[in-house]
Amino acid sequence: MIAPTRRLLLLGIVPLLPAVLLLVAPALWPVVVAADAAVLALAVGDLATLPRRGVLRATREMAPIATRGAPHPVTLVVENHGRRSRVVEVRDDAPPSLRVDAEARPLVVAAGARRRLRQTVTPLERGAVRFESVFVRSGSRLGLWTVQRALPAPAVLHVYPALRQISRYALYSRLDRMSLRGVRRTRRVGTDNEFERLRDYTADDSYRSIDWRATSRRLKLTVRDHQSNQSQRIVFALDCGRMMVNRDGGETLLDAALDAALTLSYVALRQRDEVGLVCFDDAVIRWLPPRGGGGQLNRLVAAAHDVQPRLVESRFDTALLHLQRQCRKRTLVVVITNLIDDRNAERIRDHLRPSVGRHLPLVVLLRDRALFAPVEAWDRDGGGGHDERGTAALFAAGAAADILCWRQQVLADLRHDGVLTLDVAPAGLTAALVNEYLAIKARHLL
Repeated sequence: MIAPTRRLLLLGIVPLLPAVLLLVAPALWPVVVAADAAVLALAVGDLATLPRRGVLRATREMAPIATRGAPHPVTLVVENHGRRSRVVEVRDDAPPSLRVDAEARPLVVAAGARRRLRQTVTPLERGAVRFESVFVRSGSRLGLWTVQRALPAPAVLHVYPALRQISRYALYSRLDRMSLRGVRRTRRVGTDNEFERLRDYTADDSYRSIDWRATSRRLKLTVRDHQSNQSQRIVFALDCGRMMVNRDGGETLLDAALDAALTLSYVALRQRDEVGLVCFDDAVIRWLPPRGGGGQLNRLVAAAHDVQPRLVESRFDTALLHLQRQCRKRTLVVVITNLIDDRNAERIRDHLRPSVGRHLPLVVLLRDRALFAPVEAWDRDGGGGHDERGTAALFAAGAAADILCWRQQVLADLRHDGVLTLDVAPAGLTAALVNEYLAIKARHLL
C-alpha cells in the first residue's frame, strides 16, 4: 500500500500561490504551469525511490513452545537487499490471542545488512498460534511517499497450559504441606509394602509406622511412608463440546478440566501409575494410550495443548465405546463434563453401567457458576422484593434450582449404578479430583 506523506501535501500547496495571482495577472499562467510540472516531476521521481518487492525481507526468531500467561521473547529480523539504506518501521502481525509488549519504532537498515527488533508477547490462550506476516513501512528518498508491505514470515507458536499449578503441588508434596493446596490426608486401609519416604509424625499416623531408628537420630518422631508397588491405570475423558465453551474466571471449562487432569496426572505418575487421555466432541479428536514414566506428562501436554472446545454436540457414546475397545485392563476412567440435558445423561449411564465391573468410572460434573448464580443470590439476599425485578429474580432462581435438582438426581442415579461422582466448581476441581484419587488408592478400589 503506497500513500503520500504530509510533506507531499505541503509541497502541493506551493503551486496554489501563483495560481491565486492569475486573478489579477492572467499573463502569469506559464509560471503556474511550470510550478505544477515541477511538483509533479518531483513527486513522480521520488515515487521511483520506494523499495520494490523483494528488497525488504523479514523473518521471525523465537522458541517454538510458550506457556499461557508467561512472557515469551520474539525477535523480528529485517533484511535489506537493496543498494541504499532504508529507514523502516516494523510491526508484528500478532493474533488477538497474544499481547504484544512492543510498539513500532523506526530502524535504520543499511544496504545488504539486517536489523533485529526484540519484543515480548504474552499468550492469553493455549493452542497453536500461527503467525503469517510482518508489516514493514518504509519511506522514499525525499520522504514524499511511504509504502507498507506485509512481508511473509510464517511461524507457529505452540502455547502450552500454565503448569504453575503442577509446580506448586510438587513443592508442597516435597515439603509435606499438601493440605495448603486443599488436599486432605487420607488414612489408608490395610498396609502397602514398598517404602516411599520418611516424614514427620502426625496425629493420624499409627504407632506401628514409627521408625524408631530415624526417630533417635533426628530426635523427632518419624514415620515410614509406604506405597503400593502395583501399577494401575487412569484415563481422562475430556468433553470438548459446546457445554465446555462457557468461561469461569476468564478461562473456559475445558481449560479448568485440562489443568486438573494434568495435575492429577503428575500425582498419579509419581505413584507409578499409568495415565492416558482421550479428548472428544462429536468424534474422538485425541487419544493417548495410558503409559507410565516421567515422559508421559510431556506427551499429555503436547497432545492436548491445542484442543479447543467447539460448538457441537458431544458424543459420549463414541468416546466411551472407544475406551472400551482400547482399555482391556481395569482402569479408572475419569469423565469430566458439564451436563444440562437428559439425552447426554442417559448416554453416559448406558455406556458406563456395563463397564462398572471391569473398570472404575468417575464422572466429574463442572458446575457453571453463571448458571447457578441466581440460586446463590436468592439464598444470600433472601428474595428480591415484590417488584418486576424481584419477580424476574424469582423465576431465574426457580429455573436454576430446577436444573440443580435435576443434576443431583443424575448424580444419584450414577452412584446407584456404581459410578463414582463429583459435582464441583472449576476453581475447586483440582483439589477435589486429587482428593478423590487418593481416597480411591487408599481404599484399594482400583
